[in-house]
Amino acid sequence: MKGRSMKSRLRTVGVVAAAFAAGATLGPVVAPPIVSAIAQETSGRAETYRLLNLFGDIFERVKAEYVEPVNDREVIEAAINGMLQGLDPHSSYMNTRSFRDMQVQTRGEFGGLGIEVSQEGGYVKVISPIDDTPAARAGVKPGDLITHINGNSVQGLTLQEAVDQMRGERGSSIKITIRRPGAEAPIELSLTREVIRPQVARFRLEGNDVGYVRLSSFNEQTDTALRNAIATMRRQSNNQLKGIILDLRNNPGGLLDQAVQVSDDFLNQGEIVSTRARRPEDAQRWNAKPGDITGDLHVVVLINGGSASASEIVAGALQDHRRAVVMGVKSFGKGSVQTVMPIPGNGAIRLTTARYYTPSGRSIQALGITPDVEVLATREEANAPLRDREAELRRALRNDNDTHEVPPLPPLNLPPGLVDQVQRMPPEGAPAFDATKPETDFQLQQAAKFLRAWVAAEPQRRAAR
Repeated sequence: MKGRSMKSRLRTVGVVAAAFAAGATLGPVVAPPIVSAIAQETSGRAETYRLLNLFGDIFERVKAEYVEPVNDREVIEAAINGMLQGLDPHSSYMNTRSFRDMQVQTRGEFGGLGIEVSQEGGYVKVISPIDDTPAARAGVKPGDLITHINGNSVQGLTLQEAVDQMRGERGSSIKITIRRPGAEAPIELSLTREVIRPQVARFRLEGNDVGYVRLSSFNEQTDTALRNAIATMRRQSNNQLKGIILDLRNNPGGLLDQAVQVSDDFLNQGEIVSTRARRPEDAQRWNAKPGDITGDLHVVVLINGGSASASEIVAGALQDHRRAVVMGVKSFGKGSVQTVMPIPGNGAIRLTTARYYTPSGRSIQALGITPDVEVLATREEANAPLRDREAELRRALRNDNDTHEVPPLPPLNLPPGLVDQVQRMPPEGAPAFDATKPETDFQLQQAAKFLRAWVAAEPQRRAAR
């Protein structure tokens, strides 16, 4: 639904304010409001031209005086990228090759190490490693800062330049140096590049009665993969599934339309997500269509600090509608939408064009999704500060929940005492997490235990299905 808000009134307020300021400056000379507005616009345009001339002057000075000859395209592209990255952490310029790589990646197959990254303090910051990739197998973790690539510092490189260096021919090797919070010394890792074909949905039965689905990203294959996973587990369990655990931990996000479709898979009606842009008439809203692919099974969604963007849209939609219980720790907090705008013959720009809002109208930008039931992955997390989140990124977009009323979420309406059965952290001496051994995944085990107890406490609902 297109929003048609009070654009004309907002423009009028701006004109009146400009006219008042002009009148105050000019003293006794009072210009009509429209004349003042035109004068201000003309003055603003003249200032823009002066600044563009400044850019041209500096460009010519660099070409003429820099210690070594420069490549015009590289200098201009670096300037464009600097302009965009100066806005927020997620806007950037992609040259022709980078744009082509991005298109391949959204189709679900690309080359490299298998990490989603951003930039912080001049370093490359890992948002999340992708399952079953060289980075994940080498032990790269969310929050790691890549400081060197093949012994060379990444300081001074744009994010795209650093990413380009990490890409390469399949089978070629690369060394990266990582600075990890809490580690006393830098970590040196040697990896072999691969063609990355991430399995976007991994699934299995937990104890023959609980379906477990892990979504590693949101690309063009995600919704189809989720539907296949649910259908397969139904057959494997002889239609005896008690519930679904949807694991979005360390899922860095991806395509907005896939987040909408995945949310719709669990909802029969109501809003999924809305976006608000600079112009009120560009606001959009997506609603669910009838049809729940689980048949109204209970759902638990697992999130952590690596759950970002599209993951937070899904978690937020299911949480606001009380369709699922969200468990884990607070998510990353990326509540903005980037639009990829092709520049014919010159790649594309990725520009932040809107904030998104959960069905209750809340923005999670720089805040994240707070789980309904907190469960820590390790005991060490209990005393660890909330780092490696959107709010910590330089020039992160502000949260605007204070500009509109956000109603409280409806109560969970769970059976009495159910949440009290969940352990907040692993017991002393619990085995360290091993991705190949689900029994060491404390958050997952607590989710499965909670889900079974939830179903057992509501026999009437189960019988109704």
